[in-house]
Amino acid sequence: MQATVFSQDAGSGAQVVTDDGVAYQVSDEVVAASGLRFLRAGQRVSIVLEDARVTRLWIVGIGEGET
Repeated sequence: MQATVFSQDAGSGAQVVTDDGVAYQVSDEVVAASGLRFLRAGQRVSIVLEDARVTRLWIVGIGEGET
């Protein structure tokens, strides 16, 4: 699923908004596991949702397993 970064706060994760306009909080652990050092507002990301929680976040083409 595609989303846009709304905000990031070191230590408390990030908030993203899907293309459908639904906002999700992304835990600091998920952000850290993404391997991305910084997220900026307006940046496009891909996310995986499980039970209405973001469990994975990445940028296509960046990170392990991405071409």
